[in-house]
Amino acid sequence: MADTPLSQVPLISMAQAEQDPDGFARDFGGSFQRFGFAMVSDHGVDQGVIDRAWAMTKAFFDLPEAEKRRYFVEGGGGARGYTPFKTEIAKGATHVDLKEFWHVGRELAAGHRYGDVMPANVWPDRPEGFREAFLDLFAALDAAGDRLLSAIARYLGLEPNWFDRAVKDGNSVLRLLHYPPVPADAPEVRAGAHEDINLITLLLGAEEAGLELLDRDGRWLPVAPPPGAMVVNVGDMLQRLTNHVLPSTTHRVVNPAPERRGHSRYSMPFFLHPAPDFLIETLPGCVSEERPNRYETPITAHDYLYQRLVEIGLIKK
Repeated sequence: MADTPLSQVPLISMAQAEQDPDGFARDFGGSFQRFGFAMVSDHGVDQGVIDRAWAMTKAFFDLPEAEKRRYFVEGGGGARGYTPFKTEIAKGATHVDLKEFWHVGRELAAGHRYGDVMPANVWPDRPEGFREAFLDLFAALDAAGDRLLSAIARYLGLEPNWFDRAVKDGNSVLRLLHYPPVPADAPEVRAGAHEDINLITLLLGAEEAGLELLDRDGRWLPVAPPPGAMVVNVGDMLQRLTNHVLPSTTHRVVNPAPERRGHSRYSMPFFLHPAPDFLIETLPGCVSEERPNRYETPITAHDYLYQRLVEIGLIKK
């Protein structure tokens, strides 16, 4: 788990994980430890599934505002369905984010033990095929996330399947994001500086300029994967679990150059969460005399998520 002298986020092929799982774990985990971010190609998510999801995303956000708002769940904390423009705010920010979004969660069987804390999905009447398109993408990203967590387990010296029990029936969320065109003089950024809440985030759609991470020296570094690659980053739950060995890095989406502000930006982050009752407790291998335990008191994933949703304004106390 040594630091590396990298000055920009590397592009790593997941195809390497088949032939050399330890080598992939070393490269992927090293990027996570250095930046809290990695860029991954050959991730295995079918391009046809992705293309269909993009078409559905754009078609939905093109619907009339009144129709979209029919799927806003009042008091639901944005967990499922539609969240209107200018609702979410980054922790500590003074301006709300310039975005609207839709959340798809895990489909649970009737009577499932997590049914009281993981709400049922909301599905729009149109565009036709929306439900099928995003259940397919959710499943594909869920599988890719499992493979990436296995690499992280190897990097941390754990059994490759260590995270399986943590994420089984996890409260993961697929977010469909639309950043509408912004006025040339808009003071806000499209998404204020923040850290993610979950274990890891898998992001499709970061090829469009705007995503930046805050490096250790205080500089903002652009994160621009080539077409077909995805961005993956550490969330606060994984940071807490690893006692900050793997950092949850501050990032933002800045407004485009004036000549591009008339264009929308779309992205599809998949926030991979543990099961609600998973106990986030510092891994013993991430504690040492030089790195004392920052978190003596464990917390369940559900309680941690609730605290953070209050902080970002999606749940009103």
